[in-house]
Amino acid sequence: MEGGPEDVISVAELARRLRRAVEAIAGQWVEGEVSSVTRAGSGHVYFSLKDEREDACLDCVMYRFHAQRARRHLVEGARLQVLGRPTVWAPRGRLQFVVDRVRAAGRGALLEALEQLKLRLAKEGLFAVEKKRRLPPQPRIVGVVTSPSGAAFHDICSVAFRRGGARIVLSPARVQGERAVDTLVRAIDLIERYPDLDVLIVGRGGGSGEDLMAFNDERVVRRIAASRVPVVSAVGHEIDTTLTDLAADVRAATPSQAAELVIPDARAQKEGLRRAANHLSRAMHARLLQDGARLGRLRSRLGDPRFLLAERQLYVDEIMTRLERQQGRIVVRRRGALEQLHRRLLARHPRSVLASARAALGPLSARLEGAIRLRLGAGRERLGDRAARLDGLSPLAVLGRGYAIATRADGRAVRSAAEVEPGDPLTLRVHRGRIETAVTAVDRSGRDPEQNGGGS
Repeated sequence: MEGGPEDVISVAELARRLRRAVEAIAGQWVEGEVSSVTRAGSGHVYFSLKDEREDACLDCVMYRFHAQRARRHLVEGARLQVLGRPTVWAPRGRLQFVVDRVRAAGRGALLEALEQLKLRLAKEGLFAVEKKRRLPPQPRIVGVVTSPSGAAFHDICSVAFRRGGARIVLSPARVQGERAVDTLVRAIDLIERYPDLDVLIVGRGGGSGEDLMAFNDERVVRRIAASRVPVVSAVGHEIDTTLTDLAADVRAATPSQAAELVIPDARAQKEGLRRAANHLSRAMHARLLQDGARLGRLRSRLGDPRFLLAERQLYVDEIMTRLERQQGRIVVRRRGALEQLHRRLLARHPRSVLASARAALGPLSARLEGAIRLRLGAGRERLGDRAARLDGLSPLAVLGRGYAIATRADGRAVRSAAEVEPGDPLTLRVHRGRIETAVTAVDRSGRDPEQNGGGS
């Protein structure tokens, strides 16, 4: 077939054109349900966004730097609104939506609020394991809060009738719908006032997530946590977990299991008691046989007690004899030591000590007097000698040889003619007395006045 020239492009060129075409739709919010979530080792998250009303699905990718902030939203079944841009991945020729931001929508928003409530109640300690109470082993009255028309109450009664031994008291309540929360709280308040209540079962049969939302309400959860008796939560099937399951003391997967946990099986208890009685009887018989054999062995080892007592008496007599001998030796030794100490004490009697001291003191006194005389004589000789030497050095002795000491008015001695001036008063100290005079002339040449024929 012949025709005009055709415009043939490559696959890569087509992919590029498609990419430019779809990337023109940017900044668009898209809503759908998350499925097929895959977290790669690189940190990127791959998932699909489905439209549950129509048969449509969109492959999405969220890169690591955005996925870290949206980790809690990207879970299976969550309904999200995502913001991003579509693109065509050329190596696979696949349309992808690159997500930059996510936010919860519809059912997803409800799940997010439920998760926030769960975290807040957990921080307050309502779900703490240490606050969980044990179920009574033999409850007499079991309270049940559920719908009177549902299968849950019928299942509980059937199990209780089969196992026996407990009285079931129903406090009716709605378990779904708008008024379910108020009726559940009032039903718990009413059943708690029932006298001698031992344990409480709060439950319902299975249902959708919306049907179970009354058991996720904060008022119901707090009321169960504040119950005065242990509470068993039996809400939904095993795959469903509500906040009341976390707040209750025990969680049961179904109402029937809750009844089995609370009400002991009478037949099983009787059978257990019978087996325990048989085991106890056999154990007691074996213990008696074992103790009898042991008693026989002990009797054979013990023998006649009289011989044992006689042997012990001989041993005691021997010990007493040895003790008496030892005491005698100790007394003799201590008596000799006492006599020796007495003799030493007499030798140190004060009269003997004083007499000995007096005898030693007599010669010492005579020696002391002689030493004192010798010491005084030597002292007198040294004193006379030093007095003679001192007298020879005394100024008074010099004055006795005819010399005089001239002093000025201030009392200082005149040693040089340069220290006085004509007219200065002087005092002359002679051997006997003083002479007041005055300077008439001064010769500072240092020559003898007699040689110059003058006076002072």
